[in-house]
Amino acid sequence: MKVTATEACKELIDLLKSKHGELMFHQSGGCCDGSSPMCYPLGEFKVGGQDVLVGDLAGCPFYMGKAQYQLWQHTDLTIDVVNGRGASFSLEIPEGKRFIVRSEICAL
Repeated sequence: MKVTATEACKELIDLLKSKHGELMFHQSGGCCDGSSPMCYPLGEFKVGGQDVLVGDLAGCPFYMGKAQYQLWQHTDLTIDVVNGRGASFSLEIPEGKRFIVRSEICAL
């Protein structure tokens, strides 16, 4: 699995870092805003033994729950941005944007 960011995603991350400092992401497993990646100030979301660090997204750690990782581990994730407000606590929501996942099954 690899996690990459589109240019629009990188720009939004830079904006959010300028306002909130260092950031982290956790791939939502279905509560709140479906399966959207959630962005928090670094350390605000408490990761534990059931979370897996799956990569680095534009300089930010990107985590996912272990059960979800087991299902998605052969999937490459591209994090992108669309206009609109999601129904989550993620930092981009007040900007009128939301992070989304675009995925592709990894070639074996």
